[in-house]
Amino acid sequence: MLIDRIDLFHVAMPLREPWRTAASDETAIESVLVRMTSGGLAGWGETAPHSGPNYCEEWAGGAFLVLQKKLAPAIAGQTLTSGEDLQALLKSVKGNTFAKAGLDLAFHDLLARSQDRPLWRLLGGARPDVLVGEDISVEPTLDQLVAKIGKAVEKGLARVKLKFRPGWGVDMVAAVRSAYPDLLMHIDCNSAFTLDDLEMFRALDRYDLAMIEQPLRHDDILDHAVLRRKIATPICLDETITSVERARQAIEQEACDIINLKLGRLGGITPTLRVREMCKAAGVGNWMGSMLESAVAQNATIAFATLPNMTYPADVFPTEKFYEEDLANRDVTYSAPSYVTATERPGIGVEPDPAKLKRFTVNEAVIR
Repeated sequence: MLIDRIDLFHVAMPLREPWRTAASDETAIESVLVRMTSGGLAGWGETAPHSGPNYCEEWAGGAFLVLQKKLAPAIAGQTLTSGEDLQALLKSVKGNTFAKAGLDLAFHDLLARSQDRPLWRLLGGARPDVLVGEDISVEPTLDQLVAKIGKAVEKGLARVKLKFRPGWGVDMVAAVRSAYPDLLMHIDCNSAFTLDDLEMFRALDRYDLAMIEQPLRHDDILDHAVLRRKIATPICLDETITSVERARQAIEQEACDIINLKLGRLGGITPTLRVREMCKAAGVGNWMGSMLESAVAQNATIAFATLPNMTYPADVFPTEKFYEEDLANRDVTYSAPSYVTATERPGIGVEPDPAKLKRFTVNEAVIR
């Protein structure tokens, strides 16, 4: 396909309530939407590395600029037949995986639409129904946290992820486990700790957590390998896994039991497929994460999560959890308790509503 034009939209969608983690407190989610056009068809992608470089080195404003100045010009006017073609054209730009993901997702949506196929079928998904869980941020009080977990349990959600940070730690986990002794749950540290906190991590072993997600530095492999040998709870890597090469190194160093797959963090569908295959070959668990994106990126995540051998409920959420309104023309909703279902419409099955897109856009650019 000849890529005629690429449109970029830096958007900010207000959250219903602040999202508090060890990395940052967010009141709005900023992302970059990418529209890739070929002939009369358009595909949509989205990348949402947050409003500042807190989760990782990238941020939405920076992603918009590198897309505008470097990445989109490398793709516009080119003929692409595969995600590998696209990634090869982006290779000279180091890092910037979130920015690259916006283009990769838009291309795959465009490719699926050109074949009049849902993206999940194009990728080889096993079934359209995707098991999902609940994420809960740092809450003002333990009572409020326990109440939110109670609502998730009442809804029949398959598991709960709890944000974990200094001052909101072992005592919080103990209180939750006391209230819900059989709950499938894990904690997400968002790289807030070091090996000096070993005794804290050992104390967590008694609470039967499914995993500890990204306990140490965002760029670390070796210390995670040390920690993994010293505690019983499985370790999941998230922020660390920014490329196929980093995934290979983490697996070879036995630094993790599980890898959280995020299309944005890994640079799109193309590299994430490779990491998934590496996990499968090595016997490392994997599951789909997300970045609180709109329904545009969420539907790409849902499509990917239909692939076989996902070993844990995905981080995909109904629109109403985070937003008063989504900028897409269709919300993400549960199809059954703890399930979402991939669309049978072509591509990701959604696109931004023009009026909402205009209202949420803070910057835009066109590359031909």
